[in-house]
Amino acid sequence: MEAHPLVPIGACLLYGLLMVAGQAYFRTREPLRARTSLAAWNLFLALFSLVGMLRTFPQLVHNLATLTLRENLCANPQATYGSGSTGLWVQLFILSKFPELIDTVFIIVNKKKLIFLHWYHHITVLLYCWHSYVTKSPPGIFFVVMNYTVHASMYGYYFLMAIRARPRWLNPMIVTTMQISQMVVGVAVTLLGFYYSARAADHQSCRIKRENNTAAFVMYGSYLFLFLQFFVGRYVGTQSPVASKKTA
Repeated sequence: MEAHPLVPIGACLLYGLLMVAGQAYFRTREPLRARTSLAAWNLFLALFSLVGMLRTFPQLVHNLATLTLRENLCANPQATYGSGSTGLWVQLFILSKFPELIDTVFIIVNKKKLIFLHWYHHITVLLYCWHSYVTKSPPGIFFVVMNYTVHASMYGYYFLMAIRARPRWLNPMIVTTMQISQMVVGVAVTLLGFYYSARAADHQSCRIKRENNTAAFVMYGSYLFLFLQFFVGRYVGTQSPVASKKTA
């Protein structure tokens, strides 16, 4: 992955071109109503994310119990989460950002509204995750566990919606609140990263790379703003809450 930095860039460019072409193609055509395929896809991603969370969360708990917060955010990730089953599921998490682009296909073929937050999130998270992995970002385990957890719930919700089996108590506001909480923690982790890296005597004492942490701060900060905007537009006001569109 270090030797092929153009792969994620090429994937994002192709994604953008196909997204524009797909919308143009279906502009004058009927939606496909691919509900069965959508349900199967969401179920697959929900189960994948659940397993990923179960395989990475124990490592994060172990790290927090045995290392200081500074060590968790600054230590060599090859020692804290980059090996064994955790290392495997971290890598699978990074690679999963490519097939997750298929989410957009279902929005386009079903002629649903494609909001900026959706495609902006998919592009930026793919680029950031690839860069974090090849630069061995120390705080990566925090972001991986959070995203696996939120995606397990989010895609599970979408699956229930696709098969029309959502229980009354499962309000879409819950999913959006989880997404916003993830962004708040993400911003907090990046701010701590700036603090610890600024106080470090050298690179070896804190392996956070400023360009990667800056990208994370901008990314999570923009997500937080956009998700809050989405939350207010969707749930605050006179309109009744409706099912949340895919945004992450």
